[in-house]
Amino acid sequence: MKRVTVGGQELAYHESGGAGRPVVLVHGNSSSSRTWGALVAGSFGDEFRCLAFDLPGHGSSDRAKVPDDYCLPGYAANLAGFMAATGAEDAVVVGWSLGGHIALEAAPRLSSAAGFVIFGTPPVASAADLATAFLPNPAMNVGFSAEVDADAAHDYAASFLAPGSEFSVSAFVADILATDGAARAGLMASLGAGRFADEVAIVAALTRPLAVLQGEGEQLVSLDYLRGVPMPTLWRGEVQVLPGAGHAPQEETPDAFAEVLTQFLADLP
Repeated sequence: MKRVTVGGQELAYHESGGAGRPVVLVHGNSSSSRTWGALVAGSFGDEFRCLAFDLPGHGSSDRAKVPDDYCLPGYAANLAGFMAATGAEDAVVVGWSLGGHIALEAAPRLSSAAGFVIFGTPPVASAADLATAFLPNPAMNVGFSAEVDADAAHDYAASFLAPGSEFSVSAFVADILATDGAARAGLMASLGAGRFADEVAIVAALTRPLAVLQGEGEQLVSLDYLRGVPMPTLWRGEVQVLPGAGHAPQEETPDAFAEVLTQFLADLP
């Protein structure tokens, strides 16, 4: 694992050995760069230069030096700074769940990014959209709670998978319990205060290709809502539904996930 300092914040990250187009991977709430392990260590990482970093307060990165930075604008600044510090300004940005919202928040300042891939991420214009963008799953509340015990972490992790999945949640649980509780509480407070950009407007104005993926067994995000968001640069003209996966296809169906990413990169100009 490598480390880089961005705006006074030390971030930990993994880098694959591939020499192809850079791909910056942004994990979700209460997760870490660990979630991209199969992608970074597999044939995809052998071909492309994958850069997977830990957000402040997550994984092996330091806690946020300023607690108010636990918000979408703060994380977007981390992403933009990380891409600049690692010479990956022209990367494809792949964001999972919260990571997708971070990618959208940062998109207007990432003028050299080649494209964007989001999944588990419904673009919202304001807090009023949250009720329809997300499915009514009580496990989501854990993602905004400062104090999380092992049982709550297990329930939250289970919501990442397709219903009935036998995939182990142990690594998810470890990441959740290791995350700085202030990061979850700070995110909740910032969302309540409206401290995030109009993501619907951002995707409507986007000039770079945007791939939107959704696990067929997704338990947290509404596919109907996603399909109703105007996205002029949407790859292949529709949301790509991934069979056999829920909220975390990068872990449940890593080979199929890597293949879709490879196809997206192949279609870029």
